[in-house]
Formats: sequence, C-alpha cells, structure tokens
Amino acid sequence: MDEHPRRSRRAAAARGEGAAARVPRRLRVALPAVLILVWLAAAAVGGPYFGRVDEVSSNDRTAYLPETAEATEVQERLEGFTEGDAIPAVVVFAADRELTPDDVAAIQERLDAAARLDVVGGEPSPALPSEDGEAVQAFVPLDGAADLGDATAELRGALAEDLPDGVELYVTGPAGFTSDLVGAFAGIDGLLLGVALAAVLVILVIVYRSILLPLAVLTTSMFALCVALLVVWWLAKAGVLLLSGQTQGILFILVIGAATDYALLYVARYRDELVRTPRKWTATLRALRGSLEPIVASGGTVIAGLLCLLLSDLRSNSALGPVAAIGIAFAVLAALTLLPAVLLALGRAAFWPRRPAYDPRAPEPGEGGGLWARVGGWIARRPRTIWIVTAAVLAIGCVGVTQLQASGVPQSELVLGASEARDGQRVLGEHFPAGSGSPASVIAPEDELQDAAEVLLAEDGVEEVSVVIDRAGRTAPVTEDGIQAFGPPGTPAPEPVVADGRVLLQATLADAADSAAAEDTVRSLRASFANAVPDALVGGVTATDVDTNDASIRDRTLIVPLVLAVILVILMLLLRSVLAPVLLVATTVLSFGTAMGVAGVVFQHVLRMPGADPAVPLFGFVFLVALGIDYNIFLMSRVREESLVHGTREGVQRGLRLTGGIITSAGLVLAATFTALSVIPVLFLVQIAFIVAFGVLLDTFVVRSLLVPALATDIGRAIWWPSRLGRGEP
Repeated sequence: MDEHPRRSRRAAAARGEGAAARVPRRLRVALPAVLILVWLAAAAVGGPYFGRVDEVSSNDRTAYLPETAEATEVQERLEGFTEGDAIPAVVVFAADRELTPDDVAAIQERLDAAARLDVVGGEPSPALPSEDGEAVQAFVPLDGAADLGDATAELRGALAEDLPDGVELYVTGPAGFTSDLVGAFAGIDGLLLGVALAAVLVILVIVYRSILLPLAVLTTSMFALCVALLVVWWLAKAGVLLLSGQTQGILFILVIGAATDYALLYVARYRDELVRTPRKWTATLRALRGSLEPIVASGGTVIAGLLCLLLSDLRSNSALGPVAAIGIAFAVLAALTLLPAVLLALGRAAFWPRRPAYDPRAPEPGEGGGLWARVGGWIARRPRTIWIVTAAVLAIGCVGVTQLQASGVPQSELVLGASEARDGQRVLGEHFPAGSGSPASVIAPEDELQDAAEVLLAEDGVEEVSVVIDRAGRTAPVTEDGIQAFGPPGTPAPEPVVADGRVLLQATLADAADSAAAEDTVRSLRASFANAVPDALVGGVTATDVDTNDASIRDRTLIVPLVLAVILVILMLLLRSVLAPVLLVATTVLSFGTAMGVAGVVFQHVLRMPGADPAVPLFGFVFLVALGIDYNIFLMSRVREESLVHGTREGVQRGLRLTGGIITSAGLVLAATFTALSVIPVLFLVQIAFIVAFGVLLDTFVVRSLLVPALATDIGRAIWWPSRLGRGEP
C-alpha cells in the first residue's frame, strides 16, 4: 500500500520535471520579470490614491438608505424647500449661571461673525435662550460641499473668540456627529495600515524565521491592495460604487488578511517542492499546480459570499459587497502571479537563513512527526469523544447570543472616546427639548397642512411644530389655531413654502433624536398619518435610523441563508461530495453562533457597550462564514487529495499534518489584521473586529483542528458520499 503512492507521486514528479524542462530558458526568466514589472507599475499608480479616498467617499447615513425608504424620499424632496445642500450644525452656549442680556448679545455677535465664513452655507438662526436662562442655541447651516471636519473646526474657532467668562461652546447636531465620524476615520490610511502590517510582519517573522520571505508576502498584500484601491476609487468616482470610511477600512483589512493567507498556502507548497526538486522553476510549477485549486476556491467562496450583499436594501451593505469582492479578487491574483514570480526570482534565498536544501531521500509530504502528527494521533484514537465534546462546548457558547442587543445604537454612540457632539447633545437636552436641532421632517399636501399639524401636536413625543416659510430655512410655529404670526395682534401669518403642492413641517421631539423613544415616536407618527393624512411622509435623523435598522433586519433574514446556500454549492463542486460540505457548513455555523454568543456577553457585561447595529450580525456572519470556509477548503481539499491515495482515515491524518501549521498561521494573521480595525474609534468596526478575530481563532484552534478532523475520522469514507471515493472505488 505504501509503495503505490510513492510510485505514483514519483511518476508525477518525473512528469513535472519533463514539463519544466520543455519550457524555454528565456521564458523562465522573462515571464516572472514581466509579472513583477506589471504589478510594480500598477501599484505605483494606485499607491497615491491612499490619501485621496475622502474625495469619493461619504459618511452621510441618508446616502446609503434604500431608494424606497420613506426617509430617502423626504431627503430628496427637501431640495424643493431649502437652498443648496447645507448640513445643519446645532450650536449650544451654556453656563452654570443665568446668562445676562450682555452675554446673549455677545453670543449673537459671534453668530453674526460666523455668518461671514466661507464654510457657512446660509444665514444662521438668531440666538434662542432657554427657559432656564442658562443656555442659548442657534442653527448654523454649513456648506455641504465643504470638508465637514474642517468646516466644523473653522466654525467652532470663530464662535469661541471672546466668549463671555464661564460660557462653554458645543457644536452638535447632524454636522457635529458627521464631523466626529470624519475625524474617527482620519486614521485609516496611516494608523490602520501601519498597525495591520506591523502585526502581520511580526507573525510572519515568527512563522518563517526569515527576513526576506515576510517582506515578499507583505509586498504581495500591499500591491494587491494598491491595485484594488485604484479600481475601487475610479468606480466610486464614476458613481458605480458608494464608498465610506467604514467600507474603506474593511477593504484594507480583508485584502491584507486574505492575500497573506493565500500566500501562506503557496509558500508551504513551494518550500515542500524545493526539498523534492533541485530546480526552482519545477518547484514553482508544482507549487502552483497544488495551490491553484484551493486558493481559487477559497477566494471564489469569499467573493460569492460578499456578492450576496448586493441583494441588501441598504446601499452601505450592497456597496461593500463588490468593493470587498474586488479586493479579494486582486488578493487571489497577486498570490498566484506576483508571489510565485518573486519567489522564483529569489529561489531558496527567500527562506534565508533556513534555506530548504534539495534532498532526494526526503520523506513524502504528510509523513513524519511533529505537533500536528501528535494531534492527529490523539484524534484517531478518540474521534467520537472529541467531536461530541467539542460540539457541546461550542453549543453552550451559542447561548450567549441572547445577550447580544443588535437592534441599533444612538448616533451619539457611534464614535468611541471623547465627542463634543455627544456632550453638546447632552447639554442641549438639559436646557431645551431633547430633540432640538434634529427635528422630524414631515412633508404633507398643502391643503392638509393643518390636519398634519394636528397629528403631530397630538403625539406625546412631539414638543413643538413649525412650518418652513422661506428657502433660507426660517420657520413659523404651528398650533391648533394654524400658523402663528410674528409681531403684534393683527399681523398676518406668514405663508409656507410650497413645492409640488406640498409643505414642509418640522416637529421638535421630546426625546433625543437618536434615542429609542424618538424612534418609537416616529413609528407612531407614521401609523397615525397612514390613517389621517395618507400622503404625508416622515423623514429626518430619527426616521433615517428607523429605516436603516428595519432594512438591516430585513437584510439579515434574506442574505444569511443565501450565503449558506452559495457556499454549500461551491463546496460540493470542490469536494465532489454532498455530506462533507453539509457537515463543514454546519460546523462553520456552529462556530459563528459561539463567536456571536461570546461577543454578546463581552459587549453587554464586560465592555458595557450601548448595543450593536443590526448590520453587525450580518457582517460578522458574512466574514466569519466566508473566511472560515477558507480553512475548511485548505484542510479538506488536502484531505481529499491524500484520501485518494491512502484512504480517508489516513488521509485525514496526513491532511492535518500538512495543513495544520498553515491554517494556524493563517488564522493568526487574519485575526491580527481584523484586530487592527479596533484602532479606529468607531463602535461598529470595534465590534466587527472582536467578532471576526475571536471567531477566526475559534475556527483555527478548535473547529478546523479538532471538530472537523474528528468528524471526518469517525464517519470515514462515507463522508465523501455519494462520490466514488465514498464508495471505496478508485
């Protein structure tokens, strides 16, 4: 039995030597040189785009809503009632004493001065004192074409000059919170990349105990990222794709992690072949032949999973799908072209100081001892006990999913750490109605203005109602008696702005615009309007949150089973089996459930987080399942290869010995790259970083190392049912 596989492999090696010898020597030199030059030129063009992503990206949540969402329709219709595309900043001046008339006059002077700034896109509202006399608020429209982070900073600087003693200034509202997000994402190009690359470099140096090889692998990853970013940038410029700071960060991490994982698989094959053949060209061809199928299958699985996001109602999700898929495609391409070319050029020197020497008496791959041989032996002795105990522990971890509160988080909690906008909203709520600065926008037919106003006034969660009376954004209060006049009795009431036969009402909410109570108010208003004023539309900051959360929940329900179905089909085609793919998908889902359960406990009871966005479970699922299947493919494709020669149970042992180190290294690299996402102080990214990093490590050290090999060993050749291999046929 032992002689047959040796003869077959030696025959294959001889055929490989013959094929390599037939390739002209000039081509052996020219082909890798051309590949390296092409990648170098493409990366040189794409590299400078790292500093230009903000030119084609947007962090405005409304821009990513479904076209059919009510808040989206309101946002589109607002252009008919206001001038330009200004973004409102709510400015709050507060003191721990009652403000004097002189204080209010000084504040008004600062507002008048700010009106002359280039970044201000309209006339600020007059200073409005609070009922307790300790605060003043005003609305300043910022030019939507300006850089919002710089515009907010410039406005703050102008308003802070010569303020009365003891008066504190806060810039909050939509402009303030968006500025916070812009500032949080400012570290993506430098800090995020630096941390991710440094973490990967340390792991690669430890794994390879080499200098040149880690640099070659990292160069492959960075070149893939440069070219992917170049393509994505121009597609976003052309309006084909939507790009945000969040999508950009995930793209960086996915490409670096995936390209490095694929490189690890190729390098392992190449090193084995350098021991078995004296010629580096032959070693390259054999390594490519052995790694092509699992790398393409792995990349194809991730791409297929990501492209399922195209069915998302939220454009932030549907945009991530193709952006990340483009990144993975270039990661696969770089791992199969650039890296082999670089390693062919370097030869054995790439592994210095531990160069692999040619040894014709070296044992066949999969033979010998080591850690993974001992793990395989332990699994072979007690496979059923191991998989039952492992599955039970993972199932217990899934119970923590009940602690995951993924129904949405307030906008004020999106950015971690210090936030002037968050502090300003808190101060605003102490002195004014909590929803001041971010009113609900209601567009209603002109002839039903009063009916719409009465619906708003009857709602407990609404404090005040007004109607827009000019295109500069000025409003007049509306009561049960109609639009109120400015001035002494007898002054005629102002006329509202009418656009396409509709008027714009603004409802100041009693609760903070990003609170759960405010969302309940919006839902209640929509239900009331459906009966009283069917043509009325409710939009604004709170309505955007409501529609975003609803779309995210719908996306989860649709996309999760679709991703599973797509991955299952790919695995069936790769492994020529039905039972094995079903079991592999089941173990991946179990691993995902455990990761989410642990995350739920950690977020709620350890880190005391305010909850999670509904998209967090969806993104966690897509990344963990798609990337976790990579390790299934690495392991089981090699197990199948070995099973064809040695039988299933021996094939599992050999496959585990051959891929255990690769999968462990790949898991550490991917976990480290996703952990780097946590340096960006955005709640969503920090949560995704934890879920994916923990889930990948769980997959690496428990599922792929114990559960899957134990299951395959216990089931035996029947795991390949209904293929010929499952029936024991050659």
